[in-house]
Amino acid sequence: MAGCALAGQAAQAQAPAWPTKPIKFVVPFGPGGANDLVARTVAEQAAKQLGQTIIIENKPGAGSMLGADLVAKSAPDGYTFLAPAAGVITNAMIKSRMPYKEEDLVPVVMMAVSPSVIVVPADSPIKDLKGLVAASKSGQGLNFSTAGTGSTPHFVAEMLNLKAGAKMQIVPYKSGSEGMAAVVGKQVDVTSEASPVVLPQIKGNKLKPIASTWNRRIAALPDLPTAEEQGFKDIVIGHWSGVFAPKGTPEAILDKLNAAVNAALKSPELRAKLIPMAIDPVGGSREDFKKFLATEKARLAPIAKAAQMRED
Repeated sequence: MAGCALAGQAAQAQAPAWPTKPIKFVVPFGPGGANDLVARTVAEQAAKQLGQTIIIENKPGAGSMLGADLVAKSAPDGYTFLAPAAGVITNAMIKSRMPYKEEDLVPVVMMAVSPSVIVVPADSPIKDLKGLVAASKSGQGLNFSTAGTGSTPHFVAEMLNLKAGAKMQIVPYKSGSEGMAAVVGKQVDVTSEASPVVLPQIKGNKLKPIASTWNRRIAALPDLPTAEEQGFKDIVIGHWSGVFAPKGTPEAILDKLNAAVNAALKSPELRAKLIPMAIDPVGGSREDFKKFLATEKARLAPIAKAAQMRED
């Protein structure tokens, strides 16, 4: 038995330390968005912890499924990871066919969250969330732009309809930026987008913020009450981003990457870059991330079903 133990220790000592070459984070969106920004900022700092470069590969398309499918079918060797947003759990709620199984992607760590902000044109008479709901109940309702079926803005609109009795007419766009531009141009009445996307338009007096939809106020907009503070406790959602690995990736690698990302999220350089853009670093254990995902699935699935969200 002692000989076996020594042999096992020798094998471990001879095993190459991870990582021995550059790592890849696949971002299932185009460059320039909040998710891409978070992934690049975290990768830069986490690379310092690991002693290897972390390369960002943008793989947009099919509501983030192209990038997710690529990683799900990659070798579980610790050199390919996914840096997605909520679509990694909501796609299965709205699509009849998935190219991979949900369990093919393993949660590693939550990186950050950008609170969603409900906005109207700057000169709109609507001042708060109660006023928005009341205005929607007159006539044909209000036109609410989204970033497509199953997007975070779509969930906000349906939460308002299902939980607050609002009458929001969904107007899908290809991206959150396009949906926001439609509000600025008054093609639609209202939208909800990630705080980094709308913050410049708010500061430029082109949009008026009505409420944030996260569980605390936004540091960059300290005077903006949350939906819960305005009496709408069920209007809660954020634009979060995390890291996932292909199923079968060694536990030791998952733990080491988790630790590296957590250290990165505490670095002054990262916080100085993300926090002023209203992006909150999160971090936490692998188990913390799993619990968050389970809670989000349980909360959002009934909304997707009640709203009959469908996309193929």
